[in-house]
Amino acid sequence: MWKKIFGNTKDENSNTYTSLLENIDRTRLPRHVAIIMDGNGRWANGKGMVRSAGHTAGVKALKRTLKAASDFHLEALTVYAFSTENWKRPTA
Repeated sequence: MWKKIFGNTKDENSNTYTSLLENIDRTRLPRHVAIIMDGNGRWANGKGMVRSAGHTAGVKALKRTLKAASDFHLEALTVYAFSTENWKRPTA
């Protein structure tokens, strides 16, 4: 599937962001991407970190995603990051 989106790259071993930007077949990109952020706290707990470290890592990942969406000229990006049900969760 990724070859359909990214096409043939000039350097098959190159895995850089710039190379992707230069070589991507933009006609195969979706117009809208939706992301459900889930598991940041579990990720941190699994690595022996506090939950808030997972949320900090999630924010960093979201910032990189927003930049990529802009760089690739996506028309729409939906991010579902928090549910009101989260307020009802027991504190860890």
